[in-house]
Amino acid sequence: MSDRTPNCPINTDDVEITAIRAQGPGGQNVNKVANAVHLRFDIRGSRLPSDIQQRLMTMRDHHIGRDGIIVIKAQKFRSFPKNREDALRRLNALVARAAVVPKQRRATRPTKASIERRLQEKSRRSSLKSQRGSGKMTSFD
Repeated sequence: MSDRTPNCPINTDDVEITAIRAQGPGGQNVNKVANAVHLRFDIRGSRLPSDIQQRLMTMRDHHIGRDGIIVIKAQKFRSFPKNREDALRRLNALVARAAVVPKQRRATRPTKASIERRLQEKSRRSSLKSQRGSGKMTSFD
């Protein structure tokens, strides 16, 4: 089972798939058949490139534990092969998100015109607020 799944950089030898019983309603069948899938993928022990491993470790996703193991539970379908395919697809999507190199942000300076507009608006608001308190308060006796 050392083949790679279609359009997936993940080697299937790195993935541990276990059949478990699905939760929730389902009649008698849910109590007898283990159709749900419990997928475990060790990021550090995988054959992924180190930059993708690093980005996966820093991602904030509830499937990724602090120990660097991705755990995905798939129980959407009533058949084991479909749930296995769904779990692998979700793992592939997670790795694909980490494979995208984030664009480096370059700091830019504000233009002279934008600085001028900001200062004009600031002085306008200042004069408007200063005019509010200048009137005398009168009492109604």
